[in-house]
Amino acid sequence: MDSSEQQTQQATNSTAGDGPSRALDSNSIAKVSPGDRLELTLTAWGRLGEAMAEHAGQNVFVFGGIPGEQVVAEVVRVHRKYVSAKVVEVVVGSADRVEPPCPYYGECTGCQWQHLDYGSQLLAKRDKVIDALARVGGFADPEVSAVLPSPDKYGYRNHARYTVNRDGALGFVNRETRRFVRIDDCMLMHQGVNDLLRQLQDRSQETTQLSIRAGKHSGDALVQPTLTHPGITVPTGQKRYTESVDGRSFFVSSPSFFQVNVEQAAQAAAVIREQLSLSPDDLLLDAYTGVGTFAILLASSVKKVIAVEESTSAVADGRENAAGLENVEFVPGRTENVLSGLAERPNVVVLDPPRAGCQERALAALLVMKTPRVAYVSCDAETLARDLKILCQGGYSLERVVPIDMFPQTHHVECVAVLRWPEAESRAGDGPGDRPEDEAVSTLVLASASPRRRELLHGLGLDFEILPADVPEVPLPGERPEELVQRLSRDKASKIAESLGRGYVIGADSVVVYQGKSVGKPADDDEALAMLRQLRGTTHHVCTGLTVIEAATGRSLTDSLTSQVTLREFSDQELEASIASGTPRDKAGAYAVQDTELRPASRWEGCYNNIIGLPLCRLLEMLAELGYRFPNEWRPADSVVCGPDCRSAVGGGEAEAAT
Repeated sequence: MDSSEQQTQQATNSTAGDGPSRALDSNSIAKVSPGDRLELTLTAWGRLGEAMAEHAGQNVFVFGGIPGEQVVAEVVRVHRKYVSAKVVEVVVGSADRVEPPCPYYGECTGCQWQHLDYGSQLLAKRDKVIDALARVGGFADPEVSAVLPSPDKYGYRNHARYTVNRDGALGFVNRETRRFVRIDDCMLMHQGVNDLLRQLQDRSQETTQLSIRAGKHSGDALVQPTLTHPGITVPTGQKRYTESVDGRSFFVSSPSFFQVNVEQAAQAAAVIREQLSLSPDDLLLDAYTGVGTFAILLASSVKKVIAVEESTSAVADGRENAAGLENVEFVPGRTENVLSGLAERPNVVVLDPPRAGCQERALAALLVMKTPRVAYVSCDAETLARDLKILCQGGYSLERVVPIDMFPQTHHVECVAVLRWPEAESRAGDGPGDRPEDEAVSTLVLASASPRRRELLHGLGLDFEILPADVPEVPLPGERPEELVQRLSRDKASKIAESLGRGYVIGADSVVVYQGKSVGKPADDDEALAMLRQLRGTTHHVCTGLTVIEAATGRSLTDSLTSQVTLREFSDQELEASIASGTPRDKAGAYAVQDTELRPASRWEGCYNNIIGLPLCRLLEMLAELGYRFPNEWRPADSVVCGPDCRSAVGGGEAEAAT
């Protein structure tokens, strides 16, 4: 998967101010401000490629640093929970430090690691994958291969999305300062992209965002949108272009995803082929296939490929790209919908979802299918670890992870994770309902694969299992939002409880409510953008339905809580940069309280955990009322459960017990 837009649109911390600044040592407890200079010892890598340090009890993320160095760093921005800074002086440097070759380094945050030797970049990326697997996924000592290097360290990208200022200049936006940085030649782009950039520079003021794609091997190009400036002499507004991977030509329409580093895309296909031991008898399903890259490159190794894609433009491209291959079938639709209705059962699956990862229903469907061999391709180690945890809790085993350096000079890394279903093992008798009676009374089951709900429940310190329920989330005519979420939470919990017979099953469902009506979750970036535009500057609500069922008796409680969220008036430029950075789409609504980059939520009222999707305060009350036996001497941490006033904004129906 491509982490592309974040790389080319986020730029390194530019100068926060040229005036005098006060130097503070690491023992100072003074509140820092932009322009302050701090003497720091850097200790580790941060999530976005910065080096980390601590100052006066606060985490400081330092652009341009390397762990182990002693530096003077200038504060660029002070966040609520951390400080962003940049290196202005290296006091004790690392042996891994090199001179960045790009003149924009220090202004443009698209490349985070130009100052780091390439071999050290590869080692740091492997460590990043191992850390995410352990911290997010709970995998102890996972098998992670050495990172496969990119043949091209620079000039590898075939796609760039530029911001355009009011004068028609093209560039990127600094991630921290939000300042526009004019770019006349980007070292990550291959020559065809930079040639077009020079032709369009200072002539593109009729748009605010401009996309350039150029085939590295085909010589073809695509520029969107259509531009009419008389000084522009190159074609614009093309509907599609061609690119080549491993000698195979691909049509790519303007809205369609395509890998930005074609040499590494070919290497990823080779890794999948080898790690899954593909054979001529295999039926392979390629989910989130895009224009069919993996489906087509792997077709010669298997009997048949079923390629699943929800984008109609990508499906049209894919069918044309597969011309001459009689064993590739394209199935339009969302992966989570297609998997549960397949007429043929694949014995090999390739998952290549967007950066946000798989939908919970897709993971649930895969667990039902029990496909023996799975390759999960991801450009985000944390969402990969999150989804691998769900799959492995459901019965899969993680065999190994092979990182591939798709994005040199940045902290991003592509991974191919290989999973196996234990074919010799039967899971019969392994469910919560088959445990001894004295253990079953304490069993908790979460009928959801939602990462937010899983993390909230995990914070309570109670043992629980995840068994996602696939329930259609379609409102009934005239159904009010609180009625909708109560019904869906009840349906989810009931579906799992019926299959178990014992334990306490938790079902939950959330919906954004604006002007009294339910707002559906955005399915793609365009819908997320439209939702944020609709909700900015307004106050809306999130309503969560919650059901707990004691499976052995059928006794249940259902409730709903409503919290209020106010979004600030953010600009279109901020919006577009946030969407391009890969912010999870579900943060477009009331869940915006979680977005620490755009920070669109100015305030909220009511239960915070309710906004996230699982009001722990009410859940604990319901469990106790139904007789759930908590562990001896167990007490929830105050920092996990909401305070006593969190239910002040409750607007749902009353809890009702059923037998």
